Amino acid sequence: MPTPDQNLPASSPDLLRVLIAGSVDDGKSTLVGRLLLDTKTLLDDQLSEIESITQQRGEEHLNLSLITDGLRAEREQGITIDVAYRYFATPRRRFIIADTPGHIQYTRNMITGASTAQLAIILVDARHGLTEQTRRHVFIASLMQIQHLVIAINKMDLVAWAEEAFQNIVIEFKEFASRLSIPDIKFIPMAALHGDNIVASSARLPWYQGQPLLPTLEAVYSSSSENQIDARFPIQSIIRPHNDRFHDFRGLAGCIAGGVFKIGDEIIALPSGLRSRIKSIAGPDGEITEAFAPMAVVMTLTDDGDISRGDLLTKPLNRPQISQNIEAMLCWMSPDELQVDRRYLLQLNTREVHCVVQIVRYKIDFDTLHQTAGEHTIRANNVARVALRTSAPLAFDPFKQNRITGSFILIAESTHETLAAGMIIQPNLAGPTHASEAESRQA
Repeated sequence: MPTPDQNLPASSPDLLRVLIAGSVDDGKSTLVGRLLLDTKTLLDDQLSEIESITQQRGEEHLNLSLITDGLRAEREQGITIDVAYRYFATPRRRFIIADTPGHIQYTRNMITGASTAQLAIILVDARHGLTEQTRRHVFIASLMQIQHLVIAINKMDLVAWAEEAFQNIVIEFKEFASRLSIPDIKFIPMAALHGDNIVASSARLPWYQGQPLLPTLEAVYSSSSENQIDARFPIQSIIRPHNDRFHDFRGLAGCIAGGVFKIGDEIIALPSGLRSRIKSIAGPDGEITEAFAPMAVVMTLTDDGDISRGDLLTKPLNRPQISQNIEAMLCWMSPDELQVDRRYLLQLNTREVHCVVQIVRYKIDFDTLHQTAGEHTIRANNVARVALRTSAPLAFDPFKQNRITGSFILIAESTHETLAAGMIIQPNLAGPTHASEAESRQA
């Protein structure tokens, strides 16, 4: 899944990655525009362009949504289609905001934005309350292990700034979210179009005693989403220069997905079971003695063995699970239905294998969060729990433990279209849950 700015350190303590989601026309792009405008992030020529377009259209208020709606189709239709990433900073913190679409057919884009988010702002229209798409986005945020939610109850000006309208939505949302695993939820009434409760408290909402949105974002504690305990290094490529200076050089390149690796550490390559030690580690600026998630590095080992793209380096005493049978939650993105027992490609990090979906255990009803069993059809925007079997053993962690080694995508064999995003729950208990080194080699 794409990252908006590869030059920004993903684990920087003052950097917060924020997802903005919600239903159609709840004001997501307007909110992002207001944040950029009120934090004086916009350049003068950007602001002049937005003012000019607003005037040409004869609109009453400055159309802040134009700041993030960069596609021509978005500006013409007044909707968000693609994920728009925007960067801004305050004296206290730096932010990357992912403005995601509200339309149901673009739910896959919302999943993309959620994949790296540390906090989600879910907008709710004060007039309409929670919609099915709002519930879907909240469930996906929970599924993606986003620990902090801000429920932005927007357009309070259209309900006469009434506290009762705000409290009714708070009650409705708390009842819905009680069945989800979200440890931190805050509720903020606002009017993004006018700037009420965005950067500063609004005099038109005297009954609200909490913080406005921006101070809330600045103050939230969000630790790094990387797993710094379990050492995981998926091999992306093998570097062989084939020149006189580096005649025997064989480097293993990739991004560390968890834990810490140091020169001299004993490692094991999975699923082959080959053991060796780390001889050297090189980062973008040269040789280093240790590396940790999410650094991009090149390692060399003391022993050359059959290690290739798709293998996973880890520590012998702290291994991931290895299995061909996997239980996972699938977010289905394709307009084509999932077919049980049809062969798909599964890509987990840099490893690609064939797989089949053996059974659909249940689908999620977003209105009630009930599990609907007995259905075998998964359509676009459905979320379901499935049992998968792969053509070769995979080394993985549960998604709750590691977002990188616990997530995958399903790909159509014929078209190479991405069909679904998956989060691993555990090995399928009906099949093998672990494999020894000898078993892995035989497989």
